[in-house]
Amino acid sequence: MKVSGSAVSLNVADVEASAAFARTHLGFVEAMAAEGFVSLEHPDGGFNIVFLATGLATFKPAEVAGPAGQGLLLALVVGDLDAEYERIAGAGARVLTPPETEPWGERYCQVADPNGIVWQLVQWVA
Repeated sequence: MKVSGSAVSLNVADVEASAAFARTHLGFVEAMAAEGFVSLEHPDGGFNIVFLATGLATFKPAEVAGPAGQGLLLALVVGDLDAEYERIAGAGARVLTPPETEPWGERYCQVADPNGIVWQLVQWVA
């Protein structure tokens, strides 16, 4: 199998709120949009993130069409975690976890968008 791209698709109550958060705080740009969805990409590459309005009739299978959230987090590896944290927190994002470092070298922080999607910024340290 050859993979030429990837995306994560999340059902949210307010598509534009999550898209605006990702654009404003995380540098994503709109790749495409229509009623009930927006697809974002990051200029540095990686993956696309798609926000879908919860309850879209086109979401199949219907039995798993509920909202994203509990137990889900999106992790982005960054070069300077502390600088990104200060920038995002200073811009008013809801901070869930300020920067901390795990014994195995993962330094991270977590912020939430207006739909409760958890974004985790990670920097690997020695």
